Amino acid sequence: MPRDHVAIMNKSWGLTEKIRSGEKQIESRWYKHRYRPWNEVESGDTIYFKDTGEPVKLAASVSRVIQFEDLAPQKVTQILAEYGKADGISDDQLGHYINLFSSKRYCILIFLSNVRDVHPFFINKAGFGSMAAWITVSHIQSIAIKA
Repeated sequence: MPRDHVAIMNKSWGLTEKIRSGEKQIESRWYKHRYRPWNEVESGDTIYFKDTGEPVKLAASVSRVIQFEDLAPQKVTQILAEYGKADGISDDQLGHYINLFSSKRYCILIFLSNVRDVHPFFINKAGFGSMAAWITVSHIQSIAIKA
């Protein structure tokens, strides 16, 4: 059964605007340990995006998911070379992101489709932890709060 997710984005990176414009067609998550949404997001799910301190304003459908594990720096470089542009990473930023992710062991690539603006709403993060950067629920209405 399709699920809803909230991806909380670092506002200073401007990633939600890159998603909105189509410059960023993949949402990637890189971890040293398995964290959400590892094994929790799949094709047909919906992701709602919000910048830190802001309401949710954007949604996208998940069209495909690829997960990588037991990464080494060479594999990180290979993943970024193949998927970096679709992840919103320009050629001149590639080296920075290779360095940033070279110590990560897990990567999730989430391919986005049907990107759309949504009527802004806040979320109730109670029970998910104040530092949660990804929330998975059965229905977004269960944590939505009017903006």
